[in-house]
Amino acid sequence: MSETIAFTPITAHKPGVIGSMLARSYEPLIADGRLGSILPSKKWPAFDRHVFECADTIGRCIFITCADGRPVGFASWDPRVGPAFGVIGHNCVLPEHRGKGFGRLQIREVLRRFREKSFHKALVTTGDDPFFLPARRMYQACGFVEVARFPQGPDHTCGTVRYELDLTVPADLLQVQEVPM
Repeated sequence: MSETIAFTPITAHKPGVIGSMLARSYEPLIADGRLGSILPSKKWPAFDRHVFECADTIGRCIFITCADGRPVGFASWDPRVGPAFGVIGHNCVLPEHRGKGFGRLQIREVLRRFREKSFHKALVTTGDDPFFLPARRMYQACGFVEVARFPQGPDHTCGTVRYELDLTVPADLLQVQEVPM
């Protein structure tokens, strides 16, 4: 990756950027109707507004990743149950930038911030739909371990997968598994 990467605060961007990135990133799931049972896309505009209206609280728990000054994705987290654990929220990378390692960089940056606050564990949940297979592989490659699966939706055809990472183990000692991308 030869681009200059920066994790920029939400205040460096305009409202609407988060909702737009989410809509673009999940467009295939929206188009075929699978998203409704997985992610509450109707809440994205409100989430976007809330992040910007509360830039000193919720807005501090999100960054936009820029490559050469252009937004390529973002990550969010919830630190409220720290130091027991931090919860990773969205880890979104725009479709045209996938497969370049941005998602992994974003997760590593969130984990760095969790370690800085002496959190004990990191938790993340993603979908079990095939669309999310690259995300599941990436979390495993970052050292996360699958701990549970939960069925969702009215017919239980889609579900979520929960991963955990022990942050008390120094990052350089983690047994990170290489997962083919």
